[in-house]
Amino acid sequence: MEQSEQHALFMARIERGEKIESTDWMPDDYRKLLIKQIHMHGISEIMGAYPEKEWVPKAPNLRRKLALMAKVQDEIGHGQLLLSVAEDLAQPLGKVRDDFIEDVFNQRVKFHNVFHMEAPTWADAGIIGFFVDGGAIITQASLLDSSYAPYARVLQRICAEESFHMQHGESIVLALAQGTPVQRAMLQSAIDRWWPSMMFFFGPPDMSTASRTMLSYKIRTKTNEELRQKFLTRYVPRIKALGMTIPDPLLHFDEVEQLWTYSDPEWEWFSAMVMHNSGPKSQERIELRRQAHEGQKWVRDAMLRANEFMHVI
Repeated sequence: MEQSEQHALFMARIERGEKIESTDWMPDDYRKLLIKQIHMHGISEIMGAYPEKEWVPKAPNLRRKLALMAKVQDEIGHGQLLLSVAEDLAQPLGKVRDDFIEDVFNQRVKFHNVFHMEAPTWADAGIIGFFVDGGAIITQASLLDSSYAPYARVLQRICAEESFHMQHGESIVLALAQGTPVQRAMLQSAIDRWWPSMMFFFGPPDMSTASRTMLSYKIRTKTNEELRQKFLTRYVPRIKALGMTIPDPLLHFDEVEQLWTYSDPEWEWFSAMVMHNSGPKSQERIELRRQAHEGQKWVRDAMLRANEFMHVI
């Protein structure tokens, strides 16, 4: 069968809503777009553990420490699940799990802007769960309908666990909102810090060619702006219900257009930060990831040798 005919049959399957498995034929650009999407997603999950990891020893009580530690473990697990999906896709290209991790050190993969930022107070740990995990649920829930079946399947577990992470952050935020004036001020400062990052989180309204192609392949099912509008609809009332303010004087709901109008974040600044790992905490966290990866190499080697030994037996 000629390549063009295979591609036409593939697109017909996509349009019928069929799911693509790793063993099915797929166009090269579909495979590459999937690898890029899932690779970035997996690395973002892993790097996303670091802002909160900093707060495990500083959490205000044992219950909070245990909850935060469990959340950090979940995020690393999500990253490994996603990288295993990417690894299956990348087998024809000769790329393995270690390569995906090492791409972080060599600036060959980006991760979400929010994980380049500082988390200087306990309120930031709460806002990360409340805002960032809430935003991740909105994005990942839309990917449950992805045309690539292994990605959609692994996201079922991830979304379920992320909902607990969001509730964990919400619990911290509620406690601070009902606390002392100092605690409320700390919460307001964290909201002010994270709001611009969350506006950038979903990406620019004008989507790239790659993003539009992912929509046509139904790897993604929502545009950046659709996801951001859903976040605003969900979170603006919640923030106001806490008695907190949103640091955007232009924010309002246009009743005619049925859309939120908001101040643009610093698109160029955030984009350069993600592209060049030039955020306030970028290099520190990348170095921590390098140390963890290289320091634990002997464990991975030992496990591989053990598996080889068992196969011989």
